[in-house]
Amino acid sequence: MRRGALALMAILTVGAVSASAQEPGADTLSLPAGLGTLRQDDIAVKVQFNALQVRVLPLDESVIRTLSPDSYRALHELRDSKRSAVDAVLRRTGTPGASLWYVQFFNLEQGEARFSPMELMITSAGRDFRAVELFALTPSFGEQRLRQREVQAALYVFDPAVDVNQPLTVTFETQSSAVWETLLKKVDRERTLIRSRAKAKP
Repeated sequence: MRRGALALMAILTVGAVSASAQEPGADTLSLPAGLGTLRQDDIAVKVQFNALQVRVLPLDESVIRTLSPDSYRALHELRDSKRSAVDAVLRRTGTPGASLWYVQFFNLEQGEARFSPMELMITSAGRDFRAVELFALTPSFGEQRLRQREVQAALYVFDPAVDVNQPLTVTFETQSSAVWETLLKKVDRERTLIRSRAKAKP
């Protein structure tokens, strides 16, 4: 009963944030939350540029439901925490929805490294997209610099045409990664396993 109530609450919450993200389709809602086993690294696209490593994770509900319960809850709550701010962007731009991404910047080397947050681009279906807006999640993100081993993070708002169910290329500055096509196969396998686990439950 408790697990069922939590799953229902997650579905209701998704409905409440329909303006903040792409509308969850029937396929997404048929994928139960809390039965995934993937780690965040399993859905993260990483791009290396000089001393910087950029780690990019989609917050699409159909993707994050494949994560382990704790990871799913953390990313779901992160997305929901910015719901009002994202809604304001969509009203201002007249955009019907958004593709939301959690982006982290790491400095892997000694000394200080600077980064340009808007140099992140996603190529989807032959089109290049830059963030419509971003919201800092760490206090010093706006300084655009990183000390050694420091991490800065933000929530990026992209056009809803960025389709996480198709191959994507993530580019930062001059470096690109097309690994999402491989990661998506892992996500699809986990979706199938989740549905099997759900059917096996009494």
